[in-house]
Parts: sequence; C-alpha cells; structure tokens
Amino acid sequence: MTKTRNIAVVLAGGVGTRIGLNTPKQLIKIAGRPIMEHTLAIFDEHPQIDEIIVLMAQGHLDRVHEIVRKNGFQKVSQVLEGSGTRNDTTQVALSAIAENYNEDCNVILHDAVRPLLAPSIINDVVDALETNSAVDVAIPSADTIIEVEDGSGSYPVIKDVPPRANLRRGQTPQAFKLSTIQNAYDKAALDPNFVATDDCTVVLRYTPEVPVAVVAGDGSNMKVTEPIDIYIADKLFQLPGRSEHEVTEDVLRTALAGKTMAVFGGSYGIGADIAALAKTYGATVKSFSRSTTSTHINKRDDLIKARDEILAETGQIDFVVNTAGVLPLGRLDETSDDEIYAATEINYIGPILLAQTFYPELAKSRGSLLLFTSSSYTRGRGSYSLYSSAKAATVNLTQALADEWASDDVRVNCVNPERTGTPMRTQAFGAEDPGTLLDSQTVAKASLEILIADKTGHVVDVRREDPLTGYAENAE
Repeated sequence: MTKTRNIAVVLAGGVGTRIGLNTPKQLIKIAGRPIMEHTLAIFDEHPQIDEIIVLMAQGHLDRVHEIVRKNGFQKVSQVLEGSGTRNDTTQVALSAIAENYNEDCNVILHDAVRPLLAPSIINDVVDALETNSAVDVAIPSADTIIEVEDGSGSYPVIKDVPPRANLRRGQTPQAFKLSTIQNAYDKAALDPNFVATDDCTVVLRYTPEVPVAVVAGDGSNMKVTEPIDIYIADKLFQLPGRSEHEVTEDVLRTALAGKTMAVFGGSYGIGADIAALAKTYGATVKSFSRSTTSTHINKRDDLIKARDEILAETGQIDFVVNTAGVLPLGRLDETSDDEIYAATEINYIGPILLAQTFYPELAKSRGSLLLFTSSSYTRGRGSYSLYSSAKAATVNLTQALADEWASDDVRVNCVNPERTGTPMRTQAFGAEDPGTLLDSQTVAKASLEILIADKTGHVVDVRREDPLTGYAENAE
C-alpha cells in the first residue's frame, strides 16, 4: 500500500498590524529566531511530514528563502506569495499541490505564527487523517463564551451563553484530504456571499456531509497576534520540551561523539556532571576550574591558555560550557569593595571574556556556547543583589550574542535551573531537604540536550516538574 503524502502548508500571509509593526509578525524574533523559523523547523524535523509549502506576505519572499537556506530546511519545496484573504491564500497552496500531484495528498495547514506546536499534535492529526477527510485541532475553553448583539444604548448586550462543555477553542493545524478541501472550495466559489475565517468552516458549511474530526490541541500552541503574545511565547520557549522531539540516548551520542567540549567550573556540581555525562556519549571533555587547574574565569590570560591547550590536543572546540560562579549573600551596604568586584568579575565579566576568547573557534566549528543563570534573575532579592543582577545580565548577554553570532551559525543558550543540590548551594544555605531540590545530574542531562539543539537565544528553565502539566492536572 502506497503511503499518502503529507504536505504541510505554512500560512504566513499576514502582517503585524495588531502588534504595531511594519514587519510581518511571522518575522519578529522570539527566543533568538524569527517566529516563522521556529515553525518551519518543527515541520522540517518531523518524520511524518514529507514536504512543506510556504505562503508568505507580498514583498517578503526573499527573507523566507534566506531562512530556508540558512537552516537547510530540505523539505521546503516552494515559497509562494500569499493572496488577499486567508481563504485565497489557502487556495493558492491547494492549486500548487494539485499541479504537482495526481494522488490525493494529506494537506496540513498551519499558521506560521504558532511556533510552539508540539510534534505530538502533528502525529495525532496525521493519524486522524487515516480515517477522516477533515481534521481540526482544538482545546477546551476555560472562559465562559457569550454571544452578543447590539443593544439600545452604547453597549452590546448578551444574546446567549452557549454551554461551555461543548465549546472548544480552535487552533491549527487544520488538515484535509486534498480532494475534500478542494471540493469544499469549489462549492464555496459558487456562493457570492462566501466568507470564512478558517478552512474547517469552508468544509463544514459547503460540504456538511463530511464530518470534521477534532483532535486535542495544547494550551501552549498559541497564536502570536497581540503585543502581549510576544512576551508570553518567549516565556513558553523557556520550558524545555514544549516544541522539541524527544532527545534520545542515540541522538546525544551521535551529536557528541568525536566532538570537543570545554567546561569551566567543572570540578564539582553541575559542571562536573556535565563533563562526566558528555564523556559517556563519546565527547572529548576538558574541564577547568580554580581549584583543579588554577583557571580563573575572570582572567583573560587563563582562558587563552585553556583554549590553546585544548587546540594543541584536539585541534577543535565544538562546545563551551560555563558553570563557574560564586554566590555571595548579604546586604549590599555591608559588602566590601573586594567582594563586589570579585563577585561581579566571576559571575558576569567571566562569561564575557569566555565568549570573546572562544568565539573564533566556535565560529569554525559552528558550535555552541552554554551559560547559566538563576531563577533569581527574574526579580532581584534581598541579600542576592550581586548574584541576581549578574545573572540577569547573563540572560541579556545570551540573547545579544545569539543575535550577533547567528550569521556564523554559533548557538548561544542559557540554562535556568531551579534550586539545585550543589556544593555551592550547600555552602551558602547549609543542609536542605533533598526532596525539595533538583539534582545536578538532571540539570546536566538537560544542559547537553540544549547544547546540541538547533536553537539559539533561549533561556531554558529546568525544573523537577513541568509547571504547565502540574497546573493542568490540578485544574481538572
């Protein structure tokens, strides 16, 4: 039996009018990449997607071609100019598919500005198309939905309150057999009053005999439309695994075997665990620290010496990790000048010098730099002023370097682990209940996954539990 071809159509015909920008919203950067780049990566990496067609706003096709070339998105077969309405744009894609294929393909239509689509949803949509001709993706509505009409005064009035149990919030992808969606649009073309906001509506209205199956979506599969959506989406990208395929042992081994990694702060804690774990996957790892190699992260000469030592031994540097840091506690007005300069140099100047020193080698290898922040970066806390402010600066450094180095394919990301059981923490806070702390091995595994990922500019939270999963379970 011949496998049905799965063609993803990424709809990017809109512009950012509601966001207040002249740039199309799908080209706005979130988590270090244009929104569309995230979306295309999801489909290009998905094993069940055979081909991708992009429909882009007029005047911006060259930017899409640039994104495709830079990332090597092999599945993108065509970049076409969108038409007037969403429905017109869909029909441009359908005509292009019909011209190339005689068989009945699966057409999977997705908004370019939904960059957090989980691969599992694509799996569910493709599975549903085996027994259905039309498929929608939706989630339950947490809000009460009201229907309004014009009132006698200046305010609309409620006309009806539909039962919430039967209501869903529609998302994309929306997917169809090519023949099904073509037939619906052919009939819609005969209606002079045809108006529809999405493609499932066209099937529902003009071919009512065709049932539209609904598969479960995800709350994080949001559409970036309003200014606040940019902020929310950026935060969602900080949750690991929201839009990634599972990183298996084989994936890690393939990505790390034969590569060279430098770990600073690698004598104990998270750094030592990262070094040890990377070695098990076949990487050559060189660890540096004040206590074991007399390497000071805040001294350029020490960093140059470490770099040259690695190059003399391996001839290349693919990954650089910095976990070196100090955690001074105390009121700022009681802190000496020596303590201020030492903490700032180690926690912030050090990563800057490290980035400068190793950038040329990472550019040669198209490698990856991984920095570390702390949950305290989001809000300064009493007794943490030096530490939390330096960690906030590290986040900004990560995002800035990701932009600066993107053209050289050097990835820069930052790990934000929750409270982790490390010697540094024990020294600062004494003994704590291990059950309340993240273990450093978990952080090490997540760090390697981030290090090898095709992402840049991300600040990734590592937690014992996914906060969205916990919230959903508690809400039921």
